[in-house]
Amino acid sequence: MKVRCMIIDDEPPAQELLRSYVSKIEHFEITAVCSNALEAFAMLQKNTVDIIFLDIAMPQMSGLELIRSLPQKPPFIFTTAFREYGADGYELDALDYLVKPITFDRFLKAVAKFHQYKTYLNQHEAGHLSNAFEQAYLYFKVNKELAKVYLKEIIYIESIKDYIRIVTDSRSMVTYQRISYMEEKLPESRFMRVHKSYIIALDRVSGFCNDLVAIDKYSIPVGRSYKQKFMEYLR
Repeated sequence: MKVRCMIIDDEPPAQELLRSYVSKIEHFEITAVCSNALEAFAMLQKNTVDIIFLDIAMPQMSGLELIRSLPQKPPFIFTTAFREYGADGYELDALDYLVKPITFDRFLKAVAKFHQYKTYLNQHEAGHLSNAFEQAYLYFKVNKELAKVYLKEIIYIESIKDYIRIVTDSRSMVTYQRISYMEEKLPESRFMRVHKSYIIALDRVSGFCNDLVAIDKYSIPVGRSYKQKFMEYLR
């Protein structure tokens, strides 16, 4: 499986150096290169990455401010010319703090920390999955405000062009987001995309008939290309 990388730096030479380093790492691929934190913030609302390499001192918004603004933070490594931000970096749980000029050997050590982090998560995921899900939540921008939604309360999600409708136990809300982004964000063990326009909570399924899945009081269509996977789940 590919490790999707994002590079954020306002200096083209620094971008190119990181590009060259990432290209030498097996299974790593660059999915986005941003010249400022605001551009990166907008991109992260629509796309999921596995790791971010980012500068700190950038115009408009710093790397520190970007990380603090993200409700769900991917693993990240700071790449900066300033040593004095080290305490801030570790306070934000950065995997590593690379001071420019960055050698390839030092870059490899940072990548090794990422692999250690992923191994730790994989080893502990099974034991903590249930409890983690009970506490897990996402923020959505609704009517110019941030709405906190616990994953356990979601019944289904419907795509409406560039928007999605999130139906929960207590309310229904519409927000500007792609359903493909939600498909990546939500845990596969709890949610499944059953149609190009629908994602359902698997623990809410109560029946299936005539290509319609009964989920609480709702009937959700199951698309032809998604039916086989859903039927395998039912078995």
